[in-house]
Amino acid sequence: MGNAKSSAMSKEILEDLKLNTKFSEDELAQWYENFQKQCPSGRITPDEFKKIYERFFPESDAASYSQHVFRSFDTNDDGTLDFKEYIIALHMTSTGKTERKLEWAFSLFDVDKNGYITKSEVGEICQAIFKLIPKEAQEDLPEDANTAEKRADKLWSYFNKKDNERLAEGEFIQGVLDNEDAIHLIQYEPKK
Repeated sequence: MGNAKSSAMSKEILEDLKLNTKFSEDELAQWYENFQKQCPSGRITPDEFKKIYERFFPESDAASYSQHVFRSFDTNDDGTLDFKEYIIALHMTSTGKTERKLEWAFSLFDVDKNGYITKSEVGEICQAIFKLIPKEAQEDLPEDANTAEKRADKLWSYFNKKDNERLAEGEFIQGVLDNEDAIHLIQYEPKK
């Protein structure tokens, strides 16, 4: 009797996910079944998450970026991702609206989770993003964004903030929306 919940998704979680994602009940059931097979404990650890990222970026160093992404998805700060956190993360990063993706990007850059971004946090995330870019692709980057430091400086300049100032979520989102180049600095998508 105590195990009944572990093999089936609770109605509460199902309703919440249907409300907050674009996924249908059938899709969520399939995702849940696959999640249970891959993660019998019902949780993804940071190490398992890193391995997933390493498969997406086989020619890169995905370790530090995966740590930051994991931190931003672990909304209850328990050190693991449960099914709900996993699906919300999947939705936000793959199919969510631009503004929702930027809300997630803000949480990624807010390394200390204090509700603000500093220039040093931008530098830390740009460093992690830069490690995702294979060496041969780095050679094709524009001169003003061909190092992690240059990317961080360029991105920070879009927000019209001094080096010692902080950036709130709304300012971050508006700054990225107002500057088309900024979106390319806060992500890396390998060419297919």
